Amino acid sequence: MRVIAGTAKGRKLVSPRGSRVRPTSDRVKEALFSIISGMLGSFSGCSVLDIFAGTGNLGIEALSRGAERAVFIDSHRDSVEIVRKNLALTGFADKSRVVCKDALEALKSLKDSNVPFRLVFLDPPYYQDLLDKVLDYLSKSNLLDDNSLVIAELSSRETAKERYGTLHVFDRRIYGDTALIFLTPSDRGNS
Repeated sequence: MRVIAGTAKGRKLVSPRGSRVRPTSDRVKEALFSIISGMLGSFSGCSVLDIFAGTGNLGIEALSRGAERAVFIDSHRDSVEIVRKNLALTGFADKSRVVCKDALEALKSLKDSNVPFRLVFLDPPYYQDLLDKVLDYLSKSNLLDDNSLVIAELSSRETAKERYGTLHVFDRRIYGDTALIFLTPSDRGNS
C-alpha cells in the first residue's frame, strides 16, 4: 500500500497484520481518485473526513493531493496508532486530527466544528449495518454542505439504499469484490 500521487507520492504506508482491517487496494484507490479529481478538479482547500479510517490510506491520499486538513475516525486503538504512524511517515500529522471513538460518537463530537467536510470517505466493516446508520446521521448533521461528496466502500454483494435523508446516491462502481457508492446532498449529483 502506497501513496499514489501528490507531495507524498510513492511513500509506503504501514498496514496491519491479519484481516481485521481491509485497506482499499491501490487499483481501487487509483480509480477512485481519478473519479474524484474529475468531479472536484482540485483538492486545494478541501477538508476531508475519513470514517472507519483503518490505515488512513484514503484521507492521506487526499492530503497528498492538496487537501487542507483531514479528520480520521476509528474505534480500534491499533488502527488509530497505524493512522498516526502513516501521518508521521507522510508528514501530514500537522494537518490532521485522529479520533479514537465509535463512528457515531465521533461524528457527534465534531458537530460543533462549524466547517463542513467537502470530501467524506466511509469504509465500514462489511455486513454490519454501519453504513446505513452513519449515512443517516451524516445526512442530518451540519458536517456536510451542498458541495460535499460522500464516498462509501462496501462489498459488491451488499446493497445500499438510493437515499439516506438528504443524501442521494448518484453513482455506483464495482471493482471485483469492492463497490463504491457516491453520494451528495439532494439531487446535485444528477446535474
